[in-house]
Amino acid sequence: MTVGLFFGSFNPVHIGHLIIANIMAENTSLDKVWFVVSPQNPFKKRDDLLHEFDRFDLVRAAIHDNYNLDATDVEFNMPRPSYTVDTLTYLSERHPDHTFRLIIGSDNLPSFHKWKNHRIILEEYGLHVYIRPGFDNHELFDHSNVEVIEAPLLDISATYIRKCVKNGRSIRYLVPEAVEELIRGKKFYL
Repeated sequence: MTVGLFFGSFNPVHIGHLIIANIMAENTSLDKVWFVVSPQNPFKKRDDLLHEFDRFDLVRAAIHDNYNLDATDVEFNMPRPSYTVDTLTYLSERHPDHTFRLIIGSDNLPSFHKWKNHRIILEEYGLHVYIRPGFDNHELFDHSNVEVIEAPLLDISATYIRKCVKNGRSIRYLVPEAVEELIRGKKFYL
């Protein structure tokens, strides 16, 4: 089975994330897409970051009815900050019958060379890259282990959603209904 790994803080998961994951699962060579909920991204500050178990619960609520999508908390018990190559290595050892590929936006490609062991990620795992505005061309697009996928993008950010919640504004249609219910019910982001 070929699994695309979609890493992120998902703080919170939103419709934009779900569209990308579903496009990857339905329109590429991937059999499934796993959301890898990252406890701490080495390139992001921890300010305003909901607890990892809560973010994991939000992702599971968002994808509960889609067989092609799954969530993993694999990084919760790994050293922090978590590095993509370490997670890929761990998952490959744990699931030797799976082939893993990394799903990233094209906006990550200019800094990809700064990632820990980026060559191993590229050569041994490969990339499924979705196009982000302003990043529609990169030398890695021509790499044999990179698949470039066009996907509809929505200009939705988790930051915007958090601000809406904090200011008492609606987040309807920005997140799945189950996610909105959890956010409201547990008073997240207030």
